[in-house]
Amino acid sequence: MGFMQGMKKGFVRLMYGRNGADQLGMATVWTCLVLDIISMFLQRRVPVAGAVLYWAAMALWALAIFRMFSKNLYKRREENSRWMQLRSRLLGGRQSAKERHADKEHKYFTCKSCKTICRVPVGKGSVEITCPKCGAKIRGKT
Repeated sequence: MGFMQGMKKGFVRLMYGRNGADQLGMATVWTCLVLDIISMFLQRRVPVAGAVLYWAAMALWALAIFRMFSKNLYKRREENSRWMQLRSRLLGGRQSAKERHADKEHKYFTCKSCKTICRVPVGKGSVEITCPKCGAKIRGKT
């Protein structure tokens, strides 16, 4: 067994039962890298702001390393789940809006009372739609 294989096996043994890198951990690492780069550029022009960003990045690095080496898998998975829910809420609306805009075969109406999006085929003329969630009437032209 070579030196590198031994190092790999040792690292695998060290990380056994630990959280490792998940989506929240990687987002934290990327945020740290961005903050470090910005702080390097700000260090010469605005030293106080650069120092604040540097220490914020160091705190985030410590948090990321703590999360990766943590053995409390239940808590870390719960944190990651909350992060993924927040991320999908923030990015999901934008993605579905792009898909609706690209769909030329349907017209989309939003219910004013419950904000549900209703889809109707194009070319039906003036229509009155009943919202499937709240029962409100939506009038529009397709």
